[in-house]
Amino acid sequence: MKPPIVRLLPQGECGIVVELGSSIDVVVNRRVVALAGAIAGELAGKIVEVVPTYRSLLVVFDPLRVSRAALARKIRALAARAGGRADRRPTPERRRVVEIPVVYGGDHGPDLEFVAGVAGLTPLEVVAIHSSCTYRVHMLGFTPGFPYLGGMSGQIAAPRLEVPRERVPSGSVGIAGEQTGIYPIESPGGWRLIGRTPLRLFDPDRQEPFLVAAGDEIRFAPIDPEEWERFQEGSR
Repeated sequence: MKPPIVRLLPQGECGIVVELGSSIDVVVNRRVVALAGAIAGELAGKIVEVVPTYRSLLVVFDPLRVSRAALARKIRALAARAGGRADRRPTPERRRVVEIPVVYGGDHGPDLEFVAGVAGLTPLEVVAIHSSCTYRVHMLGFTPGFPYLGGMSGQIAAPRLEVPRERVPSGSVGIAGEQTGIYPIESPGGWRLIGRTPLRLFDPDRQEPFLVAAGDEIRFAPIDPEEWERFQEGSR
């Protein structure tokens, strides 16, 4: 199999951006996630941080422990190895699927009816479509733990708000174009809000602050307001 094209770009004094493709693509993102894991595992102690994105990753290194040139050679070797593995779909044992309970509509999803209107569907049909898909976490960004998800049906695509909200509640589930995502903390935002989860996607007091990571898969599970309250009580 032809090895992936790898482009290395300097990022400041202690960083390298590794580009593995030029478009948003599941195969490219698998390569990114596989390479991020390989770098973190084989270069522990020399690497400060590895940040995967849709089609690239940022490698922040300790210049006292590894030179930029030596790191670049190692990254290219790891990319060739990880790329071949990533082109094969991960086995079920290695896939991590996270179920996200969501209350759709009402105060928790004030834009659900708008999305339904744009799609020419009923709100219940939008919920059924949104909760029937399995979504890949391509990357985290924007705010701590915000997952950019791939796999949403184009049937329920909707435009962003013309004027973003100043405050979007934590846990809000939104749609923007053909993407869906979850706001992990209260923040400004311009996505159309269709629901909200009681789960905390980001908690700095947890041993692992982020609930999901790049490469994980997410499924949304509709719940009613009473179940929401039980989730809230259980997390106190």
